[in-house]
Amino acid sequence: MVAVSHCSEEVHPGTAYKLPLLAFPLSFCADIAPANMVNVPKTRRTFCKKCGKHQPHKVTQYKKGKDSLYAQGKRRYDRKQSGYGGQTKPIFRKKAKTTKKIVLRLECVEPNCRSKRMLAIKRCKHFELGGDKKRKVLSFEIGLTCRGNCELTVPQGILNSNCSQLKKQLP
Repeated sequence: MVAVSHCSEEVHPGTAYKLPLLAFPLSFCADIAPANMVNVPKTRRTFCKKCGKHQPHKVTQYKKGKDSLYAQGKRRYDRKQSGYGGQTKPIFRKKAKTTKKIVLRLECVEPNCRSKRMLAIKRCKHFELGGDKKRKVLSFEIGLTCRGNCELTVPQGILNSNCSQLKKQLP
């Protein structure tokens, strides 16, 4: 069910309300959470191989480093590309995946240890590190800018006509 965020009264089903377009944005809330959202805390207590016991670890997201110009494959490719003849190797253009596998970098916070290890988690569209614990309500705003005599038809079940802040604007 979708309702105006500052209303606590019931919505009348099967009714479409007509509102004059307002100068301020309306905030709506939906009782759904975004799909494929992963939220990982910034610290995790897990086993450290070097210490031999569970220790708190600092969690960061692993990122690939800059490619070396002196790796054998890069040197071979640059040598082949040099001179006349255009592109010598195929350029890959058929990307299939829309997400990447997330890899966490765990670093032991023990001052004498500081050992690091990687931990791979599954694919996800949205990854968040150290965000809010739980989101029960997803909020989004619809900005209305017209101040003329235009009217907006709000679909049934979205808006409550008894809302105290919008009571003046309803016909």
